Amino acid sequence: MPVLHLQDLNLGAGDALVVVDVQNDFLPGGSLAVPHGDEVIAALNRAIDVFVARGQPVFATRDWHPPNQCSFRARGGPWPPHCVQGTPGASFAPGLRLQSGTQVVSKGTDPERDAYSGFQGTDLADRLRAVSAKHLFVGGLATDYCVLNTVKDALDRDFAVSVLVDAVRAVDVNPGDGVRALDETRRWGAIFVEAGPHARRLLSPSPQP
Repeated sequence: MPVLHLQDLNLGAGDALVVVDVQNDFLPGGSLAVPHGDEVIAALNRAIDVFVARGQPVFATRDWHPPNQCSFRARGGPWPPHCVQGTPGASFAPGLRLQSGTQVVSKGTDPERDAYSGFQGTDLADRLRAVSAKHLFVGGLATDYCVLNTVKDALDRDFAVSVLVDAVRAVDVNPGDGVRALDETRRWGAIFVEAGPHARRLLSPSPQP
């Protein structure tokens, strides 16, 4: 199946961008760094520019953990402490050009429940429906965890999903996890799209019906 390019699509009513967990702790040097995680920023910035210029909504999820979150190793979980509420590691990457109108969705706030999906324990679905979103363009970190689960839950809630494949990177705890995760999203019905270096072509006015 060929990969579509964002610049070739006619964004319009019902389209929304969901940026998943592009936070300092997931970038190189962070407490739970995703290999090459910083490489998603340029592609996501192109997508953000396009969506903002076209007046389409942008959402950004973030891990926002309490210090005693159950997924941390001190409590028997698999991960080192990361994205603890109010810490620099929980902040969005400084190079990510989120605009003032971005809707921020915090997840993993319950110390007794982990949450990989942006929908789990949040009001993301309600917020998306409030802006009449039907088709989500999803990118961010990490492919094999929070992106994968956000895509799955979006499809389960009857949203169409396009994965921005040049704007995701994987943890790859097991080599190939990221590739397998993308294959899984495609089997579920997601479409692959690249933000691409020429995404600004979408900034031209939409043709009127």
